Amino acid sequence: MEHFYQLGWTLDPIGGSSSDAYKAEINGDKFFLKRNTSPFITMLSVEGIVPKLVWTKRIETGEVVTAQHWKNGRCLTDEEMNSDRVASLMRKIHSSDKLLNTLERLGMQPMLPELLLNRIESSLSPKINAHKTVRKAIKYLNNKIPHIDSEFCRVCHGDVNNQNWLLSDEDELFLVDWEGAMIADPAIDIGMILYTYVDFKDWKNWLSKYGKSLDHDFRQRMKWYTLIQCLTMIQWYEDRKRYKEMNHWIIFLNDILEKDMMV
Repeated sequence: MEHFYQLGWTLDPIGGSSSDAYKAEINGDKFFLKRNTSPFITMLSVEGIVPKLVWTKRIETGEVVTAQHWKNGRCLTDEEMNSDRVASLMRKIHSSDKLLNTLERLGMQPMLPELLLNRIESSLSPKINAHKTVRKAIKYLNNKIPHIDSEFCRVCHGDVNNQNWLLSDEDELFLVDWEGAMIADPAIDIGMILYTYVDFKDWKNWLSKYGKSLDHDFRQRMKWYTLIQCLTMIQWYEDRKRYKEMNHWIIFLNDILEKDMMV
């Protein structure tokens, strides 16, 4: 990013040590700069799902840098995830033909359940794979693979935790960090929101705002995908030796398996 320093920009790296994202300022204007962002960001900006894209530039290193308006704000609280606004924005994302067509033009193929299961099984370390709760989850996943038509798949975010929801000081709601975007069953997003943030007694009401009924098939699919994502997070934290967080996800995994026996 030396190019921007030379032009008088002030850059503050954010989002960890990768130095891919920056809070940037020049002449009193503030931006969010990111390197090598997917062209998908353009359509997300047009749809108002992320802060407005200002420009895209290729710098001398060959990397592509995007600039979005910097938005002061905060992440949503756990309680705010059980809100009409979150349900409405998820509905907008999952129902958008423009978003779907954009990812299809970029060459993305549907992420069907069998592929997700194969990917997670091949990624687990021997230690994680041997854990009794993980083995129980793997057995369940193999026995309950959802059968869905690829035509049913829509654009999904893939990591809808509350830290990726930005509520601006102007009361605008955005869903950011789309690096894991996929074409998949919308239950992969909805399951993580409901299991993580919403009391079961409120599921029907939340889903009514989203535009979906809580039938047995949808609930079973939500559980299946949530277990997949739990395993993904367990391995992610083990890889980084963050064992406290890893154990949290193992407990969550076990809770879903033990307490949600009817599906």
